Amino acid sequence: MRNDIPNLGALQAFEASARLGSFTRAAAELALTHSAVGRQVAQLEQRLGVALFTRVRRRLELTDTGREYAARIRRHLDHLQRDTLEITTGRAMGYTLELAVVPTFATQWLIPRLPDFARRHPNVTVNLAARSQPFSFQECAYDAAIYFGDQFWPGTRGGVIFREGGMVPVCSPAFLAGHPVTDAASLARCRHLHLSTRANAWRDWYAAQGWAYDLAASRGPRYELFTMMTAAATAGLGIGLAPRLLIERELRTGQLVIPLAGMLDEQQGYYFAYPEGRPESEALAAFRNWILGLSRDAPATAAGN
Repeated sequence: MRNDIPNLGALQAFEASARLGSFTRAAAELALTHSAVGRQVAQLEQRLGVALFTRVRRRLELTDTGREYAARIRRHLDHLQRDTLEITTGRAMGYTLELAVVPTFATQWLIPRLPDFARRHPNVTVNLAARSQPFSFQECAYDAAIYFGDQFWPGTRGGVIFREGGMVPVCSPAFLAGHPVTDAASLARCRHLHLSTRANAWRDWYAAQGWAYDLAASRGPRYELFTMMTAAATAGLGIGLAPRLLIERELRTGQLVIPLAGMLDEQQGYYFAYPEGRPESEALAAFRNWILGLSRDAPATAAGN
């Protein structure tokens, strides 16, 4: 028996109250009385031994612990609801796959290829959520993840979709027309656009060319996502450094150009991973086989440590 799991009704009452910020609104959603919702939340707090809300007059404010717990419970309730719907509606209604993926890979590479998967597996719905940082499958209601790295996350298995390959400098045609780039000196006079999650990318690119990396090159603006950085480059804000495989569309349309030769070879890659020990659904197996079938340089499966 799972005696350490709180009552489902209490969890629903807490999640609704946290989301709506009111016992009254939570009661209306759950078809309960205000006092019943308040009582269940109080019993949950007593069982956990922590305060989930602070009560200021008639206002509810989540504590830090309550905010974190509410987010986790919401994910699990969403997953439970989805699993229940799949069982009650039967296989004829299809399957759903919850996939966490790094944003730029999703928009630039994965989504343009998803129509092929949809044609092959029309009964599988793929939901995408952007996740840029590592996470625990035990704390999130995702079936699988696509992430950028150099190894498998602990407790996962899957495969390498492909290695990222070369990173190249890119800018808009208009920027290049106003800032001709032919060598290290002319490049140093241009504003450099940086990706905050790869703080040393430009430094490594300069080293790969055998050029000195000076202070001026390090002072350019920083962006959290590749899509932000490439948008800034397209807008003429400077020269960015991007994986060529993720900007092929912009290069074909002429939105971006490569101002000078020179590449940084990136050995990290994009991994498809899902938890070990969890039953593999039909949807997960179908997507795994499809996406790893697109891999250019890796075996179909591998095990994490």
